[in-house]
Amino acid sequence: MTLESKIPSGPVHEKWDRHRFELKLVNPANKKKFDIIVVGTGLAGASAAATLAELGYNVKNFCIQDSPRRAHSIAAQGGINAAKNYANDGDSIWRLFYDTVKGGDFRAREANVYRLAQLSVNIIDQCVAQGVPFAREYGGLLDNRSFGGAQVSRTFYAKGQTGQQLLLGAYSALMRQVSAGKVEIFPRREMLDVVLADGRARGIVTRNLVTGELESYSAHAVVLATGGYGNVYFLSTNAMSSNVSASYRCYKKGAYFANPCFTQIHPTCIPVHGTYQSKLTLMSESLRNDGRVWVPKEAGDKRPPEQIPESERDYYLERKYPSFGNLVPRDVASRNAKDQCDQGKGVGETGLAVYLDFADAIARDGREAIAAKYGNLFEMYEKITGEDPYVTPMKIYPAVHYTMGGLWVDYNLMTTIDGLFALGESNFSDHGSNRLGASALMQGLADGYFIIPYTIGGYLAGTRLPDVDASAPQFKEAEAKIREQVDRLLSIRGKRTVMDFHRSLGKIMWDHCGIARDEQGLEKARQMIAELREEFWENVNVPGDAADFNQALENAGRVADFMEFGELMVKDALDRKESCGCHFNTAYQTEDHEALRDDENYCNVSAWEYTGPDSDPVLHTEPLTFENVELTQRSYK
Repeated sequence: MTLESKIPSGPVHEKWDRHRFELKLVNPANKKKFDIIVVGTGLAGASAAATLAELGYNVKNFCIQDSPRRAHSIAAQGGINAAKNYANDGDSIWRLFYDTVKGGDFRAREANVYRLAQLSVNIIDQCVAQGVPFAREYGGLLDNRSFGGAQVSRTFYAKGQTGQQLLLGAYSALMRQVSAGKVEIFPRREMLDVVLADGRARGIVTRNLVTGELESYSAHAVVLATGGYGNVYFLSTNAMSSNVSASYRCYKKGAYFANPCFTQIHPTCIPVHGTYQSKLTLMSESLRNDGRVWVPKEAGDKRPPEQIPESERDYYLERKYPSFGNLVPRDVASRNAKDQCDQGKGVGETGLAVYLDFADAIARDGREAIAAKYGNLFEMYEKITGEDPYVTPMKIYPAVHYTMGGLWVDYNLMTTIDGLFALGESNFSDHGSNRLGASALMQGLADGYFIIPYTIGGYLAGTRLPDVDASAPQFKEAEAKIREQVDRLLSIRGKRTVMDFHRSLGKIMWDHCGIARDEQGLEKARQMIAELREEFWENVNVPGDAADFNQALENAGRVADFMEFGELMVKDALDRKESCGCHFNTAYQTEDHEALRDDENYCNVSAWEYTGPDSDPVLHTEPLTFENVELTQRSYK
């Protein structure tokens, strides 16, 4: 199958406007005849469901949580990018486009990235109109701060809870449509399969997480907005319920999975503090505006930070990257933190941490000013660690945060299954091999508010869709396969818990497919995951039964998918014999130990096709062309 990206012709700044004009339209009366399923209620899902309903479509919206407001988008802290140039410091749509392509180490489509930058200005206007309480300057204008990978201030923010405020804005728009009868919300439902009829996505099968019942729902199109797969590593900044299952089940039905090895390790997280920890906590990248990252110059120096004089501190990001300093992109900051700890300069009891110090900023601006910008983040840090960051430096270390890989989609955000669309973090499209901070919220809202309403209309208007309802044999067949897996999981009655297997898988992935990779470690990981997966199906213990509230059963299905998906990630990492962005293979690096790309052989998207449980997936590639941003060795010095 040829991957048709469906990128419009013409100059990059005209592509989206031209494409919107050329797309077929559904007239207002006919919109009422179409049913659309949206899975997920984060920023991408809630904004898509609300906007599609406002246009007149009938929307069924599903979420795994008890309320749409508890989607993981709520955890985003630092801000959302937009090329408004309110700071008057030289920003523009073109500069945001350039920074994002470069930040992704030239592994994203130019057309998608430019569209994202172009729509960014509309997102802010939309959110302000909804009442999102962005921070403002003294004169009342919206304030901005800087984020990694940029030399301008383009990040709009609401203290350290930007995701929560944006989600409340999308939620208000969504609930307005629920009240109008155009959206029906289905909470506590987990999507377990997508159902195809005549090769097109026509519905889903879910499990009611309260009653245990399987439920089938039909529609004319399915929109997937279920987030990323960072929890394959067990320890991550993701919510505990975040998983890969919805995307992975679509992959097994024919949706190609693109760039699965591209996983972002965030440099600013609270370090691991215990063997039985089940989640990590993010400290916003925005803290690097005022916090200075440092370690002792001498390896093994265990003195408290206040006893280490300035002359014996190494502000290594400022030293190595004078142009960007502490605001280098996340992949660069993470690799450098690991390198300092590998040299024995790490701080804290474990030696797996570096300092993020606000002493200079507090002395310069005063404690009150710092508290106004970051107060809730400082409070959160103190509650978790018992240390006051106003007095002593924060300790931070990299942790799994965001996934750039996802279902392959074309310019219309449609997967290789007709009628199945993927938005936000569940697709691969806009960030290449490294996401710049504050761009996730931008992409989720751009996809939901401003892209899918046009592109799904083009699909529905141009496609003949015979009637299909949930009583069709395809739904019954999907339900039967799900029951078969559930029965198998419940019948094993082994000796290891689901969480124990998940923790073991996460350690393999972190050790061998984490911040740095090499072929020997990746080959070892493949073998270890295969052995662990075999043991899982022989020795996992899933108590309870299917016809009830059973979180062990929920997690068992997700971990079973993580096992298979982990193998796909490792295979993708082995195949990509270069370093780019977050995919850092130690065999491919510059003299300065930066990622060394191979543009001749790997300037492409790797899209994997599922071929069966006992067969290797087939690789398809989409070549990436760069007509507007020159392919160069990325440098932040």
